Amino acid sequence: MTTNTVPQLQSKKNTFAPLIMDVAVPVGSYYLFKDGLGMSTLLALGLSSVVPAVRTATSAVRERTVNAFAALILFVNLVGLLLSFVAGDPRLMLAKDSGVSSAIGIGILVSVALGKPMMTAAVKPWLVKGDAEREAAWERLLAGSPAFRRAERVFSVVWGVVLLGECVVRVVGAYTLPVDTMVWLGSVILAVAMGLGFFVGGALAAGPMARMLTTEVKAGARTFAAEAEAGEARTAAPAPVLAR
Repeated sequence: MTTNTVPQLQSKKNTFAPLIMDVAVPVGSYYLFKDGLGMSTLLALGLSSVVPAVRTATSAVRERTVNAFAALILFVNLVGLLLSFVAGDPRLMLAKDSGVSSAIGIGILVSVALGKPMMTAAVKPWLVKGDAEREAAWERLLAGSPAFRRAERVFSVVWGVVLLGECVVRVVGAYTLPVDTMVWLGSVILAVAMGLGFFVGGALAAGPMARMLTTEVKAGARTFAAEAEAGEARTAAPAPVLAR
């Protein structure tokens, strides 16, 4: 059995890179513009939004296909960039950053309600691992296992709730803490939310899905072996002798 490692790693990278949203570069550029170049807080926040917006757009053009994640994040990035230059309140601009999480969280929950969980695009590459047998097992479970489909929905619900919660925390911080504090603390809050999403989503959904997938792969292998043995037996059986 051969595992296609390169496409697998590329799929993981393309799925999660938009969600991470370039934490280090925007924060570092904010302090560079503000403290190093002496720009205003408003302008520094605005310019620090350029990099994630450009990266998202470039990625979408390069790949020529945009999944639901990339499309949603590209939209909120562009809107956020425009708001960075028209809004006059640095605290409003910090609160705007939390709007990215809320937009994604709402989009994920809506996708669950529509029967097309958005986070499936994120969890599937990690579980299938680029393996043809696991891919086939995934499709069988998706078609015939209510428990598997329920876990698929739960994974998306967890991420939707986590991102909405992260939005609330960052909005509160934007209007109660110093602006300079929230610039770096916002990234910490995002990192904690991501970790919480991975932990809870893994425990409640991705873990059970992985176990069901492994069981289904083994069952499929046994079925294939049994069918192969039956085929060999039919081939080896002597032809019937016709009476004259």
